[in-house]
Amino acid sequence: MIVTHRGKSPSIDPAATVAPSAVVCGDVTIGPGVRVLHGAVLTAEDGRIVVGEDTVVMENALVKARAGHDVLIGDAVVIGPHVHVNGAHIGDECFIATGAALFPGAVLERGCEVRIRAVVQVNTVLAEGTLVPIGWIAAGTPATMLPPDRHEEVWAIQQDLDFTGTVYGVQRGTSMRELLRGQSDFYGAHDDDEIIG
Repeated sequence: MIVTHRGKSPSIDPAATVAPSAVVCGDVTIGPGVRVLHGAVLTAEDGRIVVGEDTVVMENALVKARAGHDVLIGDAVVIGPHVHVNGAHIGDECFIATGAALFPGAVLERGCEVRIRAVVQVNTVLAEGTLVPIGWIAAGTPATMLPPDRHEEVWAIQQDLDFTGTVYGVQRGTSMRELLRGQSDFYGAHDDDEIIG
């Protein structure tokens, strides 16, 4: 499904393929040889998404741009099934494995590998060729990688990365009621979306 959002329509190269059950919404540019598989969603929410050549976005992946955090995906990249890419930059020839999550402000230089269920936290930079092990968390710049059972160490780094400000545009400690009122208002803009293909 191809959808116009906030007056912006996707641009899909004729040599790309988007599965009929995938959704491409808003300011999204898809390059030649790109394959967007069944159930994948690429949605530009006040940002833009650019996908380079010969990249594969696999089943049920979510790629989401937001204000101040465009998504740039290079050439020859694998975005695995159930991957969550939110406002991140991914260099050429990266491999993002099943269930991995990349948060706003994350930057992966060329040839990085983020393995199954691994996380790259907000505002974290992975140098060229970095590998994040299965289920581990990369946080900070330069990135520190820790297993999930070392939560206190992860939190010590993460608390300075401004997750709530980066992801929701609010200060840490904002009530859930206030945060979700803002999110509800923001996503209400989809009321005006138009299916164009």
